[in-house]
Amino acid sequence: MTKRDYYEVLGVSKASSDTEIKKAYRQMALKYHPDKNPGNKDAEDKFKEAAEAYEVLSNPEKRQRYNQFGHQGMNGNGFGGGSMNMEDIFSHFGDIFGEGSPFESFFGGGSRGGRRVSRGSNLRLKVKLTLEEIASGTEKKLKVNKLVNCSHCKGSGAQNGGATHRCSTCGGSGQVHRVTNTFIGQMRTSSTCPTCQGEGQVIQDKCRYCSGSGVERGEEVIPVNIPAGVGEGMQLNVSGKGNAAERGGIPGDLLIVIEEIPHPNLQRDGDNLLYDLYVNFADASLGISVDVPTIEGKVKIKIDSGTQGGKVLRLKNKGLPSVHTHRRGDLLINVNVWTPQHLSAEEKKLLEQLRHSPNFQPNPGKGDKSFFEKMKEYFHS
Repeated sequence: MTKRDYYEVLGVSKASSDTEIKKAYRQMALKYHPDKNPGNKDAEDKFKEAAEAYEVLSNPEKRQRYNQFGHQGMNGNGFGGGSMNMEDIFSHFGDIFGEGSPFESFFGGGSRGGRRVSRGSNLRLKVKLTLEEIASGTEKKLKVNKLVNCSHCKGSGAQNGGATHRCSTCGGSGQVHRVTNTFIGQMRTSSTCPTCQGEGQVIQDKCRYCSGSGVERGEEVIPVNIPAGVGEGMQLNVSGKGNAAERGGIPGDLLIVIEEIPHPNLQRDGDNLLYDLYVNFADASLGISVDVPTIEGKVKIKIDSGTQGGKVLRLKNKGLPSVHTHRRGDLLINVNVWTPQHLSAEEKKLLEQLRHSPNFQPNPGKGDKSFFEKMKEYFHS
């Protein structure tokens, strides 16, 4: 099924501000919320569609990527934009409507049935990569210090696997309700249960190691596949590998931020690589074969006779692969003609003889080639 344009889904334009996008999503969420449309599959689909659109357009990096590549740019590489489940949608409702807002009370907080589902916080980690790793893609095994499920209670928060029981205050719904009389009639409001904090369950005997939270500080080694062509500042999302949530809630995500290690010889310009090559003017005049570095190793190139300083030579497909497409960049070689700064008396005398030669003028004519050969022999002796 072809996905609709995210801006069309929310009824906004590409020029809309973050505030306008958030407001549009809030209206859509209120209109199509499952609690207001029980059993309406079409409303539920539109509710999920709006949440998916907001998840992309509310994130500056994802929004820029979507503007450039559309839905194709959201597939893979940790950029999100896939179908969202109800738990993910409701877990983010506090960010949209605000904790304790009328919307949260009306819809029963952070989960569909009114019971609150805790969510672990995201973790952000920088990963340094060489150009060689960026060119081929790599797997990194990251040792992450974070909150993990308690090893004693397995994340339940109960001592020795002890039982939990339904909250007597809210009857397991996670919400308490109140009816008040107003001048327009009776108004029913809901709020988070103060006894179970919206979870609907109460632990009878809390784990003494984690005090009932279900989490403890620990380490996890997480393998992360980094695709070829990533760039400085790009962020990859490893779902569910952030901090564990209390009492078996939804874990946060691990956000991988790419940092490039400078290469000793090559500079990056998008998918292209740049290299400054220096030759003396004798070699530039007569031509020469030289070795230049690439990501895969050195290659030999030919400098034609009469090459001018500033000329750019292009080696096709010797750059970096694109993270967005299957194409590969080029290696651009900027030829610099080196002018000697310290000359001996003999060298100066030799250059004085060449100063007024027609071939040394900006628009050279035919010169004495045998003399250039002598120059080459001198500089290579």
